[in-house]
Formats: sequence, C-alpha cells, structure tokens
Amino acid sequence: MAYELIETIEVGAGGAASIEFTSIPQDGVDLVCVISLRTNKASGNPDAIEFQFNADTASNYTTIWLEGTGSGVAAASTTTNRGYAEHLGQHSAYTSNTFGNTSIYVSNYTSSAAKSISVDGVTENNSTASYQGIAAASWNNSSALTSIKLYSGSNTIVQYSTASLYKIY
Repeated sequence: MAYELIETIEVGAGGAASIEFTSIPQDGVDLVCVISLRTNKASGNPDAIEFQFNADTASNYTTIWLEGTGSGVAAASTTTNRGYAEHLGQHSAYTSNTFGNTSIYVSNYTSSAAKSISVDGVTENNSTASYQGIAAASWNNSSALTSIKLYSGSNTIVQYSTASLYKIY
C-alpha cells in the first residue's frame, strides 16, 4: 500500500466558503483526505464538516456517526444531499489558534458501485469540551469519484485551514 499526494489546498487571507479538489486522477484504489480546519462560527457546538462528491446534491449520502463530547456521547444516522461529519469543524469561539483535525477515507473511488466512506476527527476547547467523532458513510452513486467539495454549512473556513488529498495504490 502506497500513498501519493494529489494536492494540498491552504485557505488564504479572507477565508473561503469551501475547499474543492477537482480532476482527481483515476489511477488509484482508495482516497484519503486529511483536513485541518477552523471556521468563523462564533458560538455553540463545533461545526459539521460536510462533503459532496462530483457536485452530487441528490440524497445519495447515508451516514451513521458516533461522538464523544468529554461529558457524554451522541449518535445518529441520516440520509441527505451531502456527507456529514458532526461537530468536527473547530470554530472561532473555541481555543485560539487551534484547528480541528479530520480524515475522510473513501474506498474503491473509481468503481461503479456505491462508495464506502469512513471519517474520524477531533476538535478541542480547553475551557469546556472536546469532541471526538467517527462516522461510517456511503455515497450511493455508480460514478467514479472525480471531485470532492468540503464545506462547513454557511460558515467561512478561515485562513490557514488546509486539506490534503492522497490516492492509495
């Protein structure tokens, strides 16, 4: 098993609404996206990290997630128009200069079958809580995965957030 970096994107000054990888090479077996992210959300629970493949906005994403909050646990499942990683986007009300870290693993991204996805990540707020989450998901689409868009609801992804996409042989 070998990893090869496809691309790293770093958000510049002013932030960004999303991070998008396009023209993903079709010569790997699996993909992994490693994300270090912070948003401009001002209060409340951490943001979700959301993802769409090939600009697919149909309800083709099924996700089951489990999270620990430092003081409890929560779990849910959903079928929506995007992949979803609950509470893994660090926001600006949390510990200064700290970014949430998440990885999204996509199996058999070039196949014509539904794609299996696993997500794990953490956020940190030294004063009150930390969130750790895992998710199992699927993208029920027969197309090969050629683009990934990452975003965090309607919040802005702040400067110095990064995402790196690797293909695995």
